[in-house]
This record gives sequence, structure tokens and C-alpha cells, in this order.
Amino acid sequence: MVLDMVATASNNGWRWTFPFPNLSSTTTTRNAALPLSIKLHLHKANYVVACSKSDAKRANLSASRTQRVELPVYGDASNGGQPYHISQFLSHPSGIQAILNTNALQNFQFLETNAYRCTLPKLTFFNFEATPVLDLRVIPTEEYCTVELFSCKFKGSKVVERQNDHFSATMINHITWDTDIPEPFLEVDVKLNLSLEIYTQPFILLPISAVERPGNIMIQALVDRLVPLLLQQLVQDYDKWVHKQLQKF
Repeated sequence: MVLDMVATASNNGWRWTFPFPNLSSTTTTRNAALPLSIKLHLHKANYVVACSKSDAKRANLSASRTQRVELPVYGDASNGGQPYHISQFLSHPSGIQAILNTNALQNFQFLETNAYRCTLPKLTFFNFEATPVLDLRVIPTEEYCTVELFSCKFKGSKVVERQNDHFSATMINHITWDTDIPEPFLEVDVKLNLSLEIYTQPFILLPISAVERPGNIMIQALVDRLVPLLLQQLVQDYDKWVHKQLQKF
């Protein structure tokens, strides 16, 4: 899925629109889940550096969502069957790839223990092409799984890469489950934070709240869209993995 974000400048300010395509029952979720390729078109924009780093303002944006879904339980260990617990799946390479949605990536690289570099497809920004590169840490345990974004950079021209000095992003996705109750569930708790340096016109002329309010609405809408898709994808990939294990016996 590609999210088209359109920003339009006018004499009275800036108008942002974020159309989200409807997800039908036949739509696949693989390319819609995190990480996400974002294509940004900005029309009629004036890009003017107007203040130095030392006196630049910063806008802090945040979004969060907690959601759970029913979790199927496979096998019966008491009867000698293989339990195939969700914790086994999330610690397996197939589970790691499902969490990171590697099929939607341009490149996927192992960095070190529990750390991975995810290169997303190119996006368009101010008529420049930029490639987002996310470094993520995945820590699976028997009781939970944590996904942490510890680096977010853009690769491209010198102009594009200079923007890495003007923003930072953090994200934590805490995945938990309970399979010892009549209705087992899988739950994700996502928290996303962005810090943006405000150093271009017309934004430096506006109060920080004029950037933070629409920015918070934008990223909250994005998180609200992606979390259900992530849960749906994890359950589907978990089901496929279990059936592959069953075929081995």
C-alpha cells in the first residue's frame, strides 16, 4: 500500500490531505503493514532556510494505539501434540520476517544480534528521491516481544541526507499474548514519537502548535490504520507457519 499525502500552500496557510484507500476482504495486507512505503507530493511549496540550528524551534509529535485480536491455539501438548505456541513463532526467523514485513522492503539486512536494517522503497519529496532506512531491534521472549526503532535515516542526494540532522524518530511496539484463558488473544501496543526542527518558511512564522496539531492528527491516523493490519498479518503468517510445521510430521 502506498499512502499519498498532499500538502497545498495558499495565502491563508497550508492544507494537508491524507486519503486512505479502503481495505476490502480481498486486499492483501503484506505491503500495507509496517514498515510502510510513503510517497509524498508537495505542491507549490517555498523551501527557504530562515534560521540557524541554535535558535530553531522543534515540534514534538506522537501517536499510540493498543489493540488485540483473537489468537488461535494449535495442538494439545497434554495429548502428546505439538503446542506451536505464538512465542515459538515470534522467535523463529519466519516470525521475525513477519514482524518486519520483509516482503515489502527493498532490502533487508542482519546487523547484529536482534538488530536488523530495513530499506524501504524510494519516496518522492520536494521533487527529490529519498530512500528511508530503518534500524530495528526485535527482542522475542517467552512472555512478550518488543520491536524498537533506534535509527531512521534518509539516503539520497546531499540535500536529502542533510535533512537527517533536522528530525528524529523513535517507535516501540510491545507485543504480548495470553493463551491460558478461554479466549486467547494477541495484543500490540505501539508508541511513535517524532521530533521535527522547524527552520523553514512559512512554518517558523507560526506557533509550534500550528505544526504539532495537524502533525499529531496525521501520524495518529497512520498508526490507527497500520496497527490492525499488523495484527491481521501476524495472525495470518502464524497460521501459515503452524501448517508448515504440521506438514513435517
